[in-house]
Amino acid sequence: MLLKMGLQSCVFIILLVSVCGRENLLSARILSKRLANQEVNIRQEETKILDSVMGPAVYDSRIRPAGINGTDAATFVYVNIFVRSFSKIDDVKMEYSFQITMRQQWNDKRLAYKDRLKGILAERIRYLTLTDASKVWMPDTFFRNEKIGAFHTILTPNLYIRVFPDGDVLYSIRISITCACSMHLALFPLDEQTCTLDVASYGWTKNDLIYVWKGAGALQFAGNLSLPGGFKLANSTNKYCDVKTATGEYSCLRVDLVFARELSFYIVTIYVPCFMIVVVSWFSFWLDYKAVPARVALGVTTLLAMSTTMASIQKSLPPVAYTKAVDVWSGVCVFFVFSALLEYALVNYASRSDAQRAAKQKERKEKELELCAFNAEQIEDSSHTHSLDPLLRRMEGAQSVPLTSIIPSNIPSSRIAAWMKNYKFAAKKIDVLSRVCFPSCFFVFSALYWTYFLNKEQERKK
Repeated sequence: MLLKMGLQSCVFIILLVSVCGRENLLSARILSKRLANQEVNIRQEETKILDSVMGPAVYDSRIRPAGINGTDAATFVYVNIFVRSFSKIDDVKMEYSFQITMRQQWNDKRLAYKDRLKGILAERIRYLTLTDASKVWMPDTFFRNEKIGAFHTILTPNLYIRVFPDGDVLYSIRISITCACSMHLALFPLDEQTCTLDVASYGWTKNDLIYVWKGAGALQFAGNLSLPGGFKLANSTNKYCDVKTATGEYSCLRVDLVFARELSFYIVTIYVPCFMIVVVSWFSFWLDYKAVPARVALGVTTLLAMSTTMASIQKSLPPVAYTKAVDVWSGVCVFFVFSALLEYALVNYASRSDAQRAAKQKERKEKELELCAFNAEQIEDSSHTHSLDPLLRRMEGAQSVPLTSIIPSNIPSSRIAAWMKNYKFAAKKIDVLSRVCFPSCFFVFSALYWTYFLNKEQERKK
């Protein structure tokens, strides 16, 4: 009996121990899972890191970072510019407006926090982001040829500052600026204009601050970039433009933007309309020179149209002290239109001369007829008859007949003279000559114009 009770007690104890062991094992597993699933508060850790490296006792944003290897050498600022869009290229004001994202990066060892990243923090925290630029030291960057500039603050200020574990600071900001661009318009509209953007430090000299382009892709452009005002982006380069002033030598970066004009735009809007107006002025050569209202109205209308076109061209350009290529074209077109109007003045004068000459010839013929009638009466009354032969009349003392009345003296010496001989009046001859001379001279001018100015542009590029 006692043995039986002892066996039952042993079995109960073994069962109790096994059950309690399983419960403890289960509790340990649950605890480990809870610890594994418990996430570290990353935002709180970032706040602690920022407080530790940017506290007033350890960091002063007024002092520039040390140079390479902690020396007192110059701080290197690496710059990257991303061009987002162009809004205006103004020839009159000689300026251009565009929007960029400018990125500057430098190293500040005082902000390094790599040794504070342990375990999971080293994987989760790649950089710390700030939106207040006054918290860290910033280079005093400015644009040397800027006219107007604006930061974007909708909906929030478009900027950020990233502080990396090794102390690198990346500052990115979106800016809209209008910059001055000195343009030389002698070849307008066959020209190319090179506009610059100069980035420099306002107060730090090269002994304290040096700007460096960041890699080969330091200058970037948006993929869907388009230019206003009939321009296209022909080329772009980035280089250095360090400058010496009375206060020292300053580091400077320069962006060269080459704007080429879309020639097709100006051919359609300037050259073709001027050519059409000149051609319309030639229509008067085919109108009857007696149609005075029609020819005068056509000449004056084309001259006014050409003057209006020339004024609109000049309105879109600044008043410069030299002659532009478009001035040569529009000036010669005005000259041809005005010459067509003067040609009618000459035709009108010639027609009146023809009329006066015809009246005189008619009067002379009438006098000759009267004289012939008078001579006939004298012949009938005379006692002897004169011979009609010139030789016999000369021998008999009669009035000799001029040789030109027998052999014509105005024999045409060339085909042109023979062709012109077909037209009796001088006014008609002037119109016929103008139909050939005016188009021929204009096409010769056009060939010389395009040959000269296109070659001039190629030489300038070289």
